[in-house]
Amino acid sequence: MIDPVQVERDGAIATVVLNAPDKLNALSLASWTELGACMRELSADEALRCVIVRGAGTRAFAAGADISEFPDVRANAAQGRTYGETIHATMRSIGECRHPTVAMIHGVCVGGGLEVALMCDLRICGTGSRFGIPINRLGLTMGYGELAGLLAVVGPAVALEILLEGCIFGAQEAFDKGLVQRVVADDQVEAEARAAAARIAAGAPLVARWHKQFIRRLSPAPQLSDADWAEGYACFDTADFREGLAAFLAKRAPRFRGE
Repeated sequence: MIDPVQVERDGAIATVVLNAPDKLNALSLASWTELGACMRELSADEALRCVIVRGAGTRAFAAGADISEFPDVRANAAQGRTYGETIHATMRSIGECRHPTVAMIHGVCVGGGLEVALMCDLRICGTGSRFGIPINRLGLTMGYGELAGLLAVVGPAVALEILLEGCIFGAQEAFDKGLVQRVVADDQVEAEARAAAARIAAGAPLVARWHKQFIRRLSPAPQLSDADWAEGYACFDTADFREGLAAFLAKRAPRFRGE
């Protein structure tokens, strides 16, 4: 069985690889779980100074969650909450990693893939990269945990534009929206990301960790009630979600009724 997430080491720099190239590195439930475990383990490693997150190959960083498994693992609100809590724990493990993190973005970076990249400290992509969170076509809402990452990077106005229109857009637009900090030629993405990681690793590691801590302290998360969290998964019990999922799997346009 292929490991859904692989970790490579090069001195003080670790590279976490989302490893499902035949599915454009779409994240299965096993991938989400393994990614969280890897990030927590790397965060505790005192020898590290930087972590790079990337997708296997150059076609995609990650094409979102693996929707093909939704009928089995995300079919209703109860399952949606369990699945969502796994995603939220993984997002926290990336965002709270003590070491600086760099997203090396080749190709497609949409849905859950973009959500993962947004939890990294730096995002570097190629001119051919594509972005978006088109979950409105599935009848799904973006979970609070993932939404917090989007808001922290681009703010409410751009977040609403991305979510309400559900468009897929290019690297220059992603840069203009503030989703990525750097756009380079497609064949230079890896070199630029590794050069950035090397510059980070050359700095004082305790200072890097403190700066991450200080910025988190100045960006407190909103307090949500249990009812708020429950509402975040209500979409899974709607007819629109069932229609959106069926349409996606059948490769046809959805017919939403607002029910």
